[in-house]
Amino acid sequence: MKAFILAAGEGRRMLPLTSNRPKPLLEVHGKALIDWHLEGLARAGITLAVINLHYLGDQIRAHLGNGEAFGIDIAYSEESGLLETAGGIRQALPLLDPHGQDEPFVVVNGDVFTDYDFALLSPELGDWQARLVMVNNPPHHPEGDYGIGPDGCLRASGQRWTYSGIGLYSPRFFRGSTTVSQNGSQMLRELFVPAMAAGTLGGEVYKGQWTDVGTPTRLAALNAAP
Repeated sequence: MKAFILAAGEGRRMLPLTSNRPKPLLEVHGKALIDWHLEGLARAGITLAVINLHYLGDQIRAHLGNGEAFGIDIAYSEESGLLETAGGIRQALPLLDPHGQDEPFVVVNGDVFTDYDFALLSPELGDWQARLVMVNNPPHHPEGDYGIGPDGCLRASGQRWTYSGIGLYSPRFFRGSTTVSQNGSQMLRELFVPAMAAGTLGGEVYKGQWTDVGTPTRLAALNAAP
């Protein structure tokens, strides 16, 4: 199975820490955020990680190389302009699904810190086109994002959970959208609403370690924790 790590963003909320360093290279307990992800993906048997690059992408490429140090092959998807989450994934589909077999792949945000076991993301999606990992609502996002119905499908009603930035996606999820901007940029959340309406977006809840490292304060708190 393959994985895609979102690492192209400018990290503006993390300034001044990101003034000369991309956010995925910020360290938690002496190790870059993206290193934690790659080690976890390799443990789960992931053989290829595709990483999108834009802001200070040369630093990420120099740090990771071809992935040999992590026991995983790394390929890079360069973005001349930011394509946002769905747009970045769509551009990388030739690397993630080169033969058009619609094999699901893992997606993980490069700016979260978690002990989630990626092996829990079974490659079988059934009738779903994507399955999102949801977590308890953090203090900065108390209202959450979506609920989960008794059938496992995400929905707008009910007890809400927060999308963790981790999920399993079929390439089909990114094909055929009518809301892509002229330059190809698109947010993932724009695809969630029609998928929920069609009953093709599933979800599961994870209650282990997870932090959205979105501000210097949250990063400092992580590093201060044992």
